[in-house]
Amino acid sequence: MPNRRSSSTTHSRAAVAVLGLGPMGRALALALLAAGHPTTVWNRTPGRDAEALAHGARSAASPAEAVADAPLVLLCVRDQEAARAVLDAAGPALRGRTVVNATSVTPDDARANATDALAHGHHLLDAAILTPTRTIGRPEATVLFSGPAETFAAHRETFAALGTARHVGEDPGRAAAFDAAVLDLFWTTVHGYLHALALARAEGITGAELAPYAQGLPLLLPPLIEDYAHRADTHHHPGDRSTLASAAAGLAHVTHTARTRGLDTTVLEAALTLTRRAVTAGHGPSGVSTLVDHLAAPRQ
Repeated sequence: MPNRRSSSTTHSRAAVAVLGLGPMGRALALALLAAGHPTTVWNRTPGRDAEALAHGARSAASPAEAVADAPLVLLCVRDQEAARAVLDAAGPALRGRTVVNATSVTPDDARANATDALAHGHHLLDAAILTPTRTIGRPEATVLFSGPAETFAAHRETFAALGTARHVGEDPGRAAAFDAAVLDLFWTTVHGYLHALALARAEGITGAELAPYAQGLPLLLPPLIEDYAHRADTHHHPGDRSTLASAAAGLAHVTHTARTRGLDTTVLEAALTLTRRAVTAGHGPSGVSTLVDHLAAPRQ
């Protein structure tokens, strides 16, 4: 990524510290540098700051040193445990600053982090980055923020350097909840495709042979996503196009085929058990989307 900083933008843009230089942390730092923000970087493992330094970043020896001259701090590390360790290491140096935690955490972790931030005198926004590293710094990057609206507004211009920034609510856990839901869809979809490849292989079908037919499924998703979202919000699940009972029958023969070929059917069995439970509860004539209500219902 080219460094578009100039002497004029360097002094007019807010200073930022980026803590954590994994692939996403590096992408965030480079986007900020490209937009002209003086950027200080720190990483627990030495040597990962070379690219950022080549684009004009300043390296810090500790989290506390990194945030010393930065009113805005972006934290992007592996998990909640690592995030807490970095925040604790920065300690009193964070007082009065705004910390954006772009680490993937649970909604409850995000809320706990916000409570802790208030107790220690700094502001906290939780951020969920919903797009790959290669999009960061471009409009197609989507970054969701939750926490105090006035805190988000105060740094909106800086956030624009990262991509399309949206504030999704005052509840500190809301961005993490969006993140969890989207990752739920992503990983179950990826797992489903990998399982399909294994099933095809067991039947003597190569991945290259299956791929053209698998490509047709994503074309069905956009209208299905909108339709099911509406059904979920209205709790209305007509079985006009397909029913839960027919879905149970389809899942049963796929699960049987996979099991007889010696494949792990853990996920398929779970889906089939849930579907059959809903059918037994009287939802067989309803549409498949009725499972969203059944999933939320307490088990007897």
